[in-house]
Amino acid sequence: MSFKKISKIPTKEEIINLLPLDNTLKNIKKKNDEEIKNILSSKSNKLLVIIGPCSADSEKSVCDYLDMLYKINEEVKEKLFIVPRIYTSKPRTTGDGYKGMIHQPNINNEPNMREGIIAIRKLDIKIIKEYGFAIADEMLYTSTYPFIEDLLSYVAIGARSVENQHHRLIASGIDCAVGMKNPMSGDISVMLNAINTAQKSHNFIYDGYEVDTTGNPFAHSILRGGIDLSGNNFSNYHYESLLNVEKLYSSLNLSNKAIIIDTNHSNSGKLFYKQPTIVKDVLNSMSKNNNIKNIVKGFMIESYIKEGNDPTGKTYGKSITDPCISIETTRELLLDLANNI
Repeated sequence: MSFKKISKIPTKEEIINLLPLDNTLKNIKKKNDEEIKNILSSKSNKLLVIIGPCSADSEKSVCDYLDMLYKINEEVKEKLFIVPRIYTSKPRTTGDGYKGMIHQPNINNEPNMREGIIAIRKLDIKIIKEYGFAIADEMLYTSTYPFIEDLLSYVAIGARSVENQHHRLIASGIDCAVGMKNPMSGDISVMLNAINTAQKSHNFIYDGYEVDTTGNPFAHSILRGGIDLSGNNFSNYHYESLLNVEKLYSSLNLSNKAIIIDTNHSNSGKLFYKQPTIVKDVLNSMSKNNNIKNIVKGFMIESYIKEGNDPTGKTYGKSITDPCISIETTRELLLDLANNI
């Protein structure tokens, strides 16, 4: 029933001074930001694909995966804009299990959040420098987000956080695109209220300051399915669901209306291997209805070097948290997607 202080966390300024982003990399990041915004606002016909492991577990395995993803990207970049998932903090439903690199930069050692913050900032900078990729991460903790806010081109607000007022307000001041998931219940109105909030200006406390925000016109929805009162998964990516969300969206006075489909989680019923089938189903819906085609802007896919998962973290290139499709299946999926849009 108490807090035990372990170590003093450096300030945001101290961390950024330790690992700064130089002007060349800032320009790459800015260009990536604009590419994503152009897709979400229908200025680009590309589809956005946010893809990668459920959780980033080590610099080496993530970069080995990105070596492979980069080669695939060269084959599809005219049709798809690939944004790697570099998710460094993970929510845990029961509080147990691996919580991400920010907690454990080395899965074999005890948690060390000071070293974790340094490790994830170092990894993100390396990715921008060596691959030129945009980076997506989930804003799980509002207290640690400032340490990497200048590195991310896509920020996700998860199903457990989307109802939180502070997450919504911070989203209104973020410079890049923010995807808001529907909550675990699947309630679409909660997600749309979050987007509505994020697209407006606000006054609140952030990072030790009273701040005003301008509103974020690139806040949008991520459909991830839901869980009913009996604990059963249900999907919300099918034709009728997309039409319903599109109609609800249209009734709101928003700057941009965009949907990303999360192909795993409750949409797949936790059956990771269904992800390619879900992509095909959504593409079919897009081909049948222009309203759906105009509002669906891409996919969020869980993928790693090896398929499945290993909660022990002993299998190199296999997800510690949710199971993922393999890099071989990933290539097939992305080539098929690029060839059918």
